[in-house]
Amino acid sequence: MKRTVQESGVSHQRRAVIERDAVQALIDALGAEGYAVIGPRRRDGAIVYDPLTDAADLPWGWIDEQEGGRYRLHRDDRGAAFGHVVGPQSWKKYLYPPRQTLWTGRREGGGFTVETPQGPPPRYAFLGVRGCELAAIAVQDRVFGVVRHDGRSVGQQQYTDSGYAARRAAAFIVAVNCGRAAGTCFCDSIGTGPQAGPGYDLCLTELIGDGRHEFLVEAGSDRGAVLLDRLPARHAEGADLEAAAAVTEAARAGMGRRMEPDVAGLLARNLEHPRWDEVAGRCLSCANCTMVCPTCFCTTVEDTTDLTGDHVERWRRWDSCFTVDFSYIHGGSIRQGGASRYRQWMTHKLSSWYEQFGTSGCTGCGRCITWCPVGIDITEEARAIRASEGGASDGAD
Repeated sequence: MKRTVQESGVSHQRRAVIERDAVQALIDALGAEGYAVIGPRRRDGAIVYDPLTDAADLPWGWIDEQEGGRYRLHRDDRGAAFGHVVGPQSWKKYLYPPRQTLWTGRREGGGFTVETPQGPPPRYAFLGVRGCELAAIAVQDRVFGVVRHDGRSVGQQQYTDSGYAARRAAAFIVAVNCGRAAGTCFCDSIGTGPQAGPGYDLCLTELIGDGRHEFLVEAGSDRGAVLLDRLPARHAEGADLEAAAAVTEAARAGMGRRMEPDVAGLLARNLEHPRWDEVAGRCLSCANCTMVCPTCFCTTVEDTTDLTGDHVERWRRWDSCFTVDFSYIHGGSIRQGGASRYRQWMTHKLSSWYEQFGTSGCTGCGRCITWCPVGIDITEEARAIRASEGGASDGAD
């Protein structure tokens, strides 16, 4: 599925080309606007999303090798800033933090007071958001009741997570079009990449070769266009646009996996398939797949009280449908076996999510495959169920 940049909904597309050294000017301009820039950095043998003030901290010249249950970084002589794909973290870490204080209570005399967190949300500028990740943010916008208009302003539905909505409205997004795909990527078959879709403020395409190292920059919002005008840049020519298109086509051609077509209907027809027991024999129920997933939103609530009993806090933290306690109600857990828990995760992600939110819960980033300790492959599981029906499968590229 190919997209054109015009789909971003901005009436005045603004394109320019900046030099490699102008990435620092971009970071400085975002900082001057009051944003805390978050971007990819190499740490602990992986590419993670951390605060960024110096362009030199980007993972220039590092690429990732990914397969089922395997992730390794390698040096690459092209020296790209965004030659890697995606690592174990997603932007969900900042928009929907792993631990959040919901309220605090304090005993005062014969009564008590309850306070909720106050103050403005942090203003984050996300640098290096891939197409699959941009799509994941859009999915969570629906989950948490955030409505987007004209690609920028944020409103609210009847039921809205106010904390998420506030952080989302304050965020500035600098997307990056992928120039390569990892072995576990399948965004092309989902329709979410490798070219970034609508929702970004600025989008970069890294152009390397024939003695050049530049970035095509495209504005996707009015505030993105204003910031682009502040950067040292030249007008984008037709040759620059063609080079950028070739970059994303190279990533599309190198896609490592494909998801089965009409997977929602496929899974809905096979809720009692023996494949669920087979995969349960391999699954460790470790919850890695849900922790690295950019769209999973399951949480639990914890109350903590100090030793005096005068102070209490209520926290929300990430949880997973793979834990036995997650489905606990009076009398015990509903999903006690690994087969039922894996089926719940996969069928919700790829099938029943449509009924709830009108979209798939998967954006094809491949993290669940890479970071599964035993290399369980969600695309392979769908393909196996398709094969049992006697249908043709696209298979992997």
